Amino acid sequence: MKSAHLLTFCFLLFTLGVSAQTDSRIEKQKQIIADLEKRIANEEREISKLQKGRADTEERVRRLARQIDSRNQLLDETEKQASILREEIARKDSVAGDLASTLEQNRSQYAEMVREAYRNYRHNNYLTYLFSSRDFTDVARKITVLREIASMRERKLRDIEQLTEQVRIEKEELDRRQHSLDSVTQQLSAQREKLQRDSRNARANIQSLSQKERSALQRKIAQEQQLDVAINELRKLTKGNKEGASFSSKTTGLRLPVESGRVKRYRENMAEITGPKGARVISIYEGKVIDIKRNRITNKYDVYVAHGEYLTSYANLGTISVEKGQKVARNQQLGTIGSAVDVTTMETEYKLVFGIYPPDPNQKMLAENCFKR
Repeated sequence: MKSAHLLTFCFLLFTLGVSAQTDSRIEKQKQIIADLEKRIANEEREISKLQKGRADTEERVRRLARQIDSRNQLLDETEKQASILREEIARKDSVAGDLASTLEQNRSQYAEMVREAYRNYRHNNYLTYLFSSRDFTDVARKITVLREIASMRERKLRDIEQLTEQVRIEKEELDRRQHSLDSVTQQLSAQREKLQRDSRNARANIQSLSQKERSALQRKIAQEQQLDVAINELRKLTKGNKEGASFSSKTTGLRLPVESGRVKRYRENMAEITGPKGARVISIYEGKVIDIKRNRITNKYDVYVAHGEYLTSYANLGTISVEKGQKVARNQQLGTIGSAVDVTTMETEYKLVFGIYPPDPNQKMLAENCFKR
């Protein structure tokens, strides 16, 4: 009985610990969502200030493209929150079910103990049990046994009271989680409607621009999504680096840095690579992470890896899984691919802007020469 009581206590402590961790994850997710909502609200205010006119139309399209991308991020993060809540609801439901089952089992055992005590009382079995003793020592032992049986009934009753309270708490928490999930689901629906509204507005603005203006606008937005630092400054950090020093301009046959990715466009030392949502971004070669920056316009991450004194850049990551100064292996995950908006169609895509730079700034190195044919 003592071991069963201890197991129940340990189980309750474990469930409380897991619940606290889940609360922390949910609060962190809420903060990410709040930051994105603030970013979107600021962008909406700026868009509303723009007047009608050709220049303002271009600026409105640029801002709407960023707005659409931010809403996509918000949808992704809100869905993560909903997923955490679904996991917690399933766990809470399982915990409440297990506790209710244990409670019912304890109630059945207690009822049987009471019935047995009543039968012994009615038939004077306790006296018969005592009078059958061999001597006074045996009488004392049997009295101790009877007291222990009574004590067991009391402990079982306390267990029932504790379990009843815990079942009530778990079911109340389950109701709260379900209410939170319903609220998050409503938010998702509202954000999807706003995303569709932004897309319609953006396409309407795009239609008013000429093809030449659209192409120029796409180049401007592409520049925003690319590197926001001077590569020459980062080259200084690669001096004397030994990690991945076997890399050279003749290194070929490497995997694309996006799993299941395809090259959309090459541009000298740059390559634009698209892939599925959530695709892993990997280092093309062993090396060392020399810098990580967050793009102030797109809110995405740029990661820079040194392979000897060669440098590769991975721009537009949605999430990162490495730190500055960390050594990385060939094909090790750096993060996940980030979202972007094709300004000509206002459709969301997931892409990485990859770059490769030799130690000599005057030397040109084509990105396409590195990858498998």
